[in-house]
Amino acid sequence: MNVAISLCLILVGLCTITQGHHDGDTHNGTSVAALKLHPSTVHFALELYKELSSASPGKNILFSPIIISAAFSLLSLGAKSATHTQILEGLSFNLTNIQEKEIHNGLHDLLSALTHSDNEIKLDIGQALFVREQLKLLPEFLDHVNAHYTADILPAKFQEPKEAEKQINDYVEKKTHGKIMDLVKDLAPETALVIISYILFQGNWEKPFDPQWTREEDFFVDQNTTVRVPMMQRMGWFHYYFDEELSCVVVRLDYSGTAKAFFVLPDAGKSEQLEKALSEEVLAKWAEKVQRNTAQVHLPKFNMSTSYELKEPLKKLGITDVFSDHADLSGITDQPLKVSKVTHKAVLALDEKGTVAAAAGAVEAMPMSMPPTIRFNHPFLGFIVRNNVVLFAAKIVDPSES
Repeated sequence: MNVAISLCLILVGLCTITQGHHDGDTHNGTSVAALKLHPSTVHFALELYKELSSASPGKNILFSPIIISAAFSLLSLGAKSATHTQILEGLSFNLTNIQEKEIHNGLHDLLSALTHSDNEIKLDIGQALFVREQLKLLPEFLDHVNAHYTADILPAKFQEPKEAEKQINDYVEKKTHGKIMDLVKDLAPETALVIISYILFQGNWEKPFDPQWTREEDFFVDQNTTVRVPMMQRMGWFHYYFDEELSCVVVRLDYSGTAKAFFVLPDAGKSEQLEKALSEEVLAKWAEKVQRNTAQVHLPKFNMSTSYELKEPLKKLGITDVFSDHADLSGITDQPLKVSKVTHKAVLALDEKGTVAAAAGAVEAMPMSMPPTIRFNHPFLGFIVRNNVVLFAAKIVDPSES
């Protein structure tokens, strides 16, 4: 079982300052509104990836761009003036080409499509708002939230921080099946609103790796650091592409169902060049160019957990006012609010397992000539994708770190 879990939390505190219906048109099962968002969601994923990579050189990276986008899009329903524009443009939505209604309709349809119509994978996505007792949310804001997002709205005693922390942490632990615990710590008594957005993905490889072939191998973290990791391996048919222009190889592994994982291995010394070149066009090229052929693939087995404070990376993307005393969240309540903290936690476990049926049919006819060996034994990138949506983006620098 391959498990990926991610959660975004936005703390909205009181500022201490002295002054519905969706378009039913679809294309191949995806609504037109959702299709219109795809370029923006991919662009945001890559821009945030670059910011996190730049801020944490030499560190593992794992995050879910779609739930960060969902959490801030929900927040934007109560934002006005420059705060409102900065949030949506910071999420890579071009407000000249797309109307705000289309953004929320599209996200509603996108999230709905992601969590339905595939019995082979488990994908849960949801939002929750924990609201300070006695804080009255404006009816128009609540109407918009209920129309566009499936969100639980729950009262919380933020004036009793420990009690509120337990309430939120219990909720998160239940929704992530115990994978994310103690998300909230040191809540400020003046906290007014906590917005949580979570995603839980569980899937099986369509063609699993056989655990008996997993071996300890060297993984070269950098020029000075080598670690031993359990390396899965399989010889057979894969979809892959050698991108000579960007000096990397792209391997696509399919899950049972409609989700796919792309693993991108840059040539030695080419990681920085590859990251700078990442774009929607590059990801689209890789998805189109991978071809089915034989190979022997070695891929680390790992269990990764990451945690980020996203305020500074999001500021770099242009979302600034919402974190300051200039925040205009007057569409949420008549009291002045600003965002004090954005926490994102993610967990990814990658292993050999697949379905019993797939394991029973693991023998494949192979050409007589020896296929190429693709060995993921130095830092590489990973993307889990469904319906052209990047569910998770990762950089595996040291798979031995949990």
